[in-house]
Amino acid sequence: MKVMIFGATGMVGQGVLRESLRAPDVDAVLTVGRTRTGQLDPRLTELIQPDLMDYRQTEAAFKGFDACFFCLGVSSAGMNEADYARLTYDVTLAAAQTLARINPHMTFVYVSGAGTDSTERGRSMWARVKGRTENALLRLPFKGVYLFRPGVIQPLNGARSKTRSYRLFYAAAKPFLSTLRALLPNQILSTEDVGQAMLAVARHGAPKAVLESADIRALSRAAAQPLFDLHTG
Repeated sequence: MKVMIFGATGMVGQGVLRESLRAPDVDAVLTVGRTRTGQLDPRLTELIQPDLMDYRQTEAAFKGFDACFFCLGVSSAGMNEADYARLTYDVTLAAAQTLARINPHMTFVYVSGAGTDSTERGRSMWARVKGRTENALLRLPFKGVYLFRPGVIQPLNGARSKTRSYRLFYAAAKPFLSTLRALLPNQILSTEDVGQAMLAVARHGAPKAVLESADIRALSRAAAQPLFDLHTG
């Protein structure tokens, strides 16, 4: 399986990249973003893409991939709707439309968020924009589109948010998150959970397109079970 990751330097993207490079059935990983990940692996290729709205010069490198994990995202704090839509809807669709044309057999997995508004008419600006983005992705001719809507995500294995406010939150919550995740496994995920669930969807699909935290958790547990059986059986 060959996978692409957009936003591999963000917290979620770091977790997805780690799980992809650990997966024995992943033959190649292509990361696309403005900066390098700092990871070294013979299966990893990094494409530096300064303009995330125009792929005409680099789209040849996108051919032949089985799945795309789109983890790019920005916080809506302090942003107006037009600017947030440009960095959320426009950036996502620029990549997705290019990939749908080149790789219609591809599975496209988009990291959205808990509370996303599929009606596009709610009061929350970020939720409306995310909903519009999800709806547009579902109309593209991919083999499958899956929309991940996680809530709180615990960063593991060195994953770190690029957003300062999130880093402060995770630093303050670090002593409690593992306990809370054990108590509320369907509400609080880890970066490992998200990465394993994305790979599971790339391999086998999922029963529905919109996947909330509990669905993501179930997928990650199912993906980890064969490995558990292999080591304990």
